[in-house]
Amino acid sequence: MHKKILSTPEMNDKQVDNTLLRLRALYTRAKELCESEVSASSSLVGLLDGLLQSGASSAQRKKIELSEQKKKRMKSDTDTTRFSSASMRSQLDHATNLKGEQVAAKVKSDEEKDEWVVVKVIHFDKETKEYEVLDEEPGDDEESAQKKYKLPMSDIIPFPKKGDPSSAPDFGQGRQVLAVYPGTTALYRATVASNRKRKSDDYLLLFDDDEEDGSLPQRPVPFHRVVPLPEGHRQ
Repeated sequence: MHKKILSTPEMNDKQVDNTLLRLRALYTRAKELCESEVSASSSLVGLLDGLLQSGASSAQRKKIELSEQKKKRMKSDTDTTRFSSASMRSQLDHATNLKGEQVAAKVKSDEEKDEWVVVKVIHFDKETKEYEVLDEEPGDDEESAQKKYKLPMSDIIPFPKKGDPSSAPDFGQGRQVLAVYPGTTALYRATVASNRKRKSDDYLLLFDDDEEDGSLPQRPVPFHRVVPLPEGHRQ
């Protein structure tokens, strides 16, 4: 992208601004990954220091420490199990409450592309942890009917509540998101072009591969049609 800017002097200011926004998003993500790596490395160094100190202690002290660690681990495992169980119950209750709501759903996935669309939740099965959803938008074929899908929880992302912007996430400038393309029910990857003044304001987004006259237009999208970009998204 740097080479593109340097080797194309005829680019206008708008094209340069859009390219710089995408560069900024990439550098922001790289910074987040670096900080995560530093945190993980620091934790590993602390664990290694603990192992070295343990190696220098006496056999009796080792026995006592191991016994105490075992007790703590057993308590921790119990606490974790309780927390995980409570967390799962909460997720299942939330999933059940989505009946009748529109959500973002990954209805197709292969090695090259993930296809996300707006669907309506018909039912959630707590036993199988699967959603039954309806794609209310008919296909291109005039005879094609509305499609139903059964999808796991990982393929569903609830939209923010339209009437409650205060509870919706606030994505800053340069953040990559998944959003409904204007005039369609399909979701695509996009970059936030600028910060909003209020949480109820529309986002101005730069959709990937949406070039017009050599530049990416800024398209307005309501806040309740924008969700976090899933990890590993392919487009």
